[in-house]
Formats: sequence, C-alpha cells, structure tokens
Amino acid sequence: MTLTSSSTALLVERRFPLALKRSIGSIRELYETSKQSRWVPAKDIAWERFDAATSSAAALEAARTVWSRRAWVEYTGLAETPALLIRFCLELDRESDPKYFLTVRNTDEAWHVESFHRYAQLLGGYLARPRDARWESVLNRTLYRDALDATQSLDAYVAVHCAVEDGLELALYRLYAANAREPVAAQLLEKVVAAKERHASFGWLYLGERAAQLDAAAKQGIAAQIEAWLRHVAFAGYHIPSLATEIDSGPDAAAATLAAEAGLGAATPQQEEQAFKAYLGDARGRLAALGFALPALRHPRLGEV
Repeated sequence: MTLTSSSTALLVERRFPLALKRSIGSIRELYETSKQSRWVPAKDIAWERFDAATSSAAALEAARTVWSRRAWVEYTGLAETPALLIRFCLELDRESDPKYFLTVRNTDEAWHVESFHRYAQLLGGYLARPRDARWESVLNRTLYRDALDATQSLDAYVAVHCAVEDGLELALYRLYAANAREPVAAQLLEKVVAAKERHASFGWLYLGERAAQLDAAAKQGIAAQIEAWLRHVAFAGYHIPSLATEIDSGPDAAAATLAAEAGLGAATPQQEEQAFKAYLGDARGRLAALGFALPALRHPRLGEV
C-alpha cells in the first residue's frame, strides 16, 4: 500500500515470546495505587455543596468557560491513552508494567472529563466548543495517530507527552487546587491532582528507565521533539491560553482571572505563566540529568525560558 500524507504507518504485531513479568517495580506500584484510588464522580464528589449564590453571575460565567476548556483538553486522553497502550503492546520486548498502568490512566481521564463537564453544568452550563473558533485548531490534536505511528519513536513520545507535558499539567492543577475555595471545586481538584501525580510519575519513571539504553543521537532527537512541542503546542496556548501569539487570549485571560479571584478553582494568567517557567526550569534539570540537552527558548511574554 502506498502511504499518503494522511496515512499512518502501523507496526506489525509480533507478540511472542510474551513476557508479563514485573520489570519496572516503580511503575507497577503506580498501577496498584491507581486501582486502589478508584472513585466514582457521581458518588464521591459532594456536588450538593455547590451554592451558586456565593459567586457573582460574572464569576460563574467566567468559571464555566474555564472548566469547559479543561474538559476539551482532558478529552484528548480518551483517544490518546488507548492508542498509546496499543503501541506498547505492539512493540516487541516492551515491558508489561506500562501496559498495565495505561489501562487505569484512561479511567482517570474519563472521570476527569465527566467531572469537569458536570462542574461546568453547575456553573451555568457546559460549553460544547470555543467561542472563538480559532482555538479549535489548537485544541484538536492527533496524539492517537502520533502514538500509533511506527515512524515515531515510542521513547520520544513518552518523553514529550507523558513526562514533560503531563508534568506541566500536574504543576498547573496543583496551582488551581491551591486557589480553590469553593468546596466542590476544592474536592474535585484534590482528586485530579492525585491522579495527575501518578500520570507524571509514570512518564518520568519510564523515561529514566529507558535513558540508559539510548545513544547520543537518540537523545538529541528526543530533545528536539520536546523543543518542538514547547514551541508549537505549549507556546500556542494549548494549556495556558495567554501564551498564544496568534489568537487573542484576552477573553480567556479575563475569565481565568475572574474565576481565580472567586475561588472557583482557577489561576490568573500571570500565575500560570510563573508556574510554567518554574516547571520548565525543573524539567530542564531533570532532562539534563538523564542526558537530554534542552536549549533555552524565547517567548514574547515569558522572555527566555
């Protein structure tokens, strides 16, 4: 078959010999912890404690914009994680522990999507799409295709999306949780942070496990993919709208600020940007310790990071 520009080169399954022994104990422990941390959004969040009367109409409108956007971003994982799991299963000699962990990561993501949607409903109604249609091209991503692409290094994919990106999400959600005064938002974000701690740990642990097996050229290629993700995804406003340079993020920034001031589980753009800079500095150090040299980058709002 001739591949077109939209085709994805898939691996041919080579399953045997099938090894299921425990090989990465730290990741197996994440899997066990994830199973024990099971919760049901409909039962384990005290939704009845939400009182819309404690917030202004403007704050509620702002917060439903923020929480709807979170649902859009989190929804990416519902397609990405199964694809990544398939990729791990298709590659010969990949360890069993990541495969087990990814089965429960997808459940976490489903709970988050359900909860973000439900909280947005309480705030005044979930928004099914961005008010500015230009955001759709930023938020529509093809991670499921990238994960399955045989020409894409699995180690590079994990480095970019499971270590660096999931680590950034964790830093941001810790910030949102610290700002949450409304009781339902605070309870929900506490559970989300716990899950995202496991997700980020998985990425960094697996990258650390694989780093010793990679040569200098492979590490250089992975660093280049991390740099590309920062320039073309993070800097485009995917996680932090105010970083966008081609879309007016003013309405999103105003909504985030108002929701943060009302204690509805958000953060101001300035807080998000500071968290991003701090996290990227930490991530650069962790990458360097593993042999990945990430160059300094410049952004119009952040300066050199």
